[in-house]
Amino acid sequence: MPTDTQQLIDEAEKLGQLVSQHPAIARYKQAQQAMAEDADAKRMLADFDRQIETLGRQEQSGLAVTDAQRMQLEGLQTRIVSNPRIKALNAAQVEFVDLLRRITQTIQRQVLDVPGASGGAGAAGAAPGAAAGAPGAGAGTAGAPGGPRLTIARP
Repeated sequence: MPTDTQQLIDEAEKLGQLVSQHPAIARYKQAQQAMAEDADAKRMLADFDRQIETLGRQEQSGLAVTDAQRMQLEGLQTRIVSNPRIKALNAAQVEFVDLLRRITQTIQRQVLDVPGASGGAGAAGAAPGAAAGAPGAGAGTAGAPGGPRLTIARP
């Protein structure tokens, strides 16, 4: 018997309610709140975003990023990743995104009818950590030119 769209939406609502009760969600929300209350962390993130934007414009206009600029950005990056509230938010975001990835993979296995798929990384063709549209995904993503990328979630 075919399933209609409304039935799928209703079941998705139930799943959403169930997911909202998972401890990872509570930790994520608590970490977001703690970040929202940390003026120093918010200032560092704003400074980082501003520097990345400036360096991006500089590179687009054909000017090289200087070693001093790169070192200044790296110093700020080090301070950011050392902030306990930012660390906690990033850890909570990883846990949150992983939960969503596992749920999505489970649904994909059912939809694609993959026999014997165990739910491990890469099941149903999904890349580990791939959860586009997850809260914070892409927000605050920046990298030092030529350096490693840093993802910082925003509340």
